[in-house]
Amino acid sequence: MEKTCICRCEGVFLEEILQAIDEGATSFQGIKKRNRIGMGHCQGRTCQPIVRDILRKKVGANSLFELQKAQAPVRPVPLGKL
Repeated sequence: MEKTCICRCEGVFLEEILQAIDEGATSFQGIKKRNRIGMGHCQGRTCQPIVRDILRKKVGANSLFELQKAQAPVRPVPLGKL
């Protein structure tokens, strides 16, 4: 089960997420800082709900977890390239 890929964009597996939680991460942002989850092309749209469910089960927090927001490109991108 630990070999389950949670974030396809960055290649993050379940075992890495569980390790980050064991090391003290209690939020999506905390896990993201440890292993780059949610920083790929989809900006966490696929993996973020899964990680929130894992956090709820492992940490047991009843509070709402802050959603990651997609970030704009560092440099402007011409529309023709999109």
